Amino acid sequence: MAEDKKFILNADDFGLSAENNQAILEGYTNGFLSSASLCANTEGYDNAVHDILPDCPNLGLGVHLNIMEGKSLTDCPLLTDENGNFNRGYLYYILKQNDTEVLDQIEKEFRAQIEKIKGDIEPDHLDSHVHTHAIPNLFEITCKLAKEYDIPFVRTQFEELYFVPRFEKHLNFKYPVNLIKIALLQFFTLNNRHTIDKYGLKTNDFILGVGYTGMMDSDTVEYGLKSLNESCIAEALIHPKKYNNSTKDSHTREFGLSLDLKLKDTIDRLGFEITNYKNLK
Repeated sequence: MAEDKKFILNADDFGLSAENNQAILEGYTNGFLSSASLCANTEGYDNAVHDILPDCPNLGLGVHLNIMEGKSLTDCPLLTDENGNFNRGYLYYILKQNDTEVLDQIEKEFRAQIEKIKGDIEPDHLDSHVHTHAIPNLFEITCKLAKEYDIPFVRTQFEELYFVPRFEKHLNFKYPVNLIKIALLQFFTLNNRHTIDKYGLKTNDFILGVGYTGMMDSDTVEYGLKSLNESCIAEALIHPKKYNNSTKDSHTREFGLSLDLKLKDTIDRLGFEITNYKNLK
């Protein structure tokens, strides 16, 4: 049977700011950005929906569930400070994933974010800021809501360990931390795939973007896809942002990645079809 390899380049943090939104527009218009995940509770939301999306008719769109930063849409004091700003870390959600009061507030907030976005667009997948929905009991809530709101895909976070042959990608403080993230998310995903099946939902097979968090560029995508020799759906996560000055950080590198047409040709030669969850559903 011929290999059926699909590739999705997804921009997380859509709606975070005007700079993020502009980078997504240009990545879609002038590059090969195929999908984006929209935050409901950020300052750039209205700009994203009303100014950017009309020019991106074929962009796949997900809900970027966010309980890590910004202001909550609901009253959830176990997740926020007294002003309603999210102030809990990832470890808190792991430790509290069996706390029914915390889970009830998370579900209420996730529901409000999904409903706000569904009032403006029809999302094709769910994911989350900083992978919080990967925590198994939060993933259960996410799948429950995906089923209820007829959203067919929920992101899972299984990344094959692969290496980019550049020393600077590994001889730094980020890479060992990223390896721990890969191990944790792989562990979660083994459980979460059963939850996907339980709710009759769909998911990606692999992601690219955890092992090289903060270091994503065209090489990390190319070598990640070279490590996948089977029929699969692979999603690369980027966080593009366009600055009006010469600042060069990970966000601007990821913005440049989405415009790299040489990389697009490489993806084609590796046998991957560039698509999004909207087309796959």
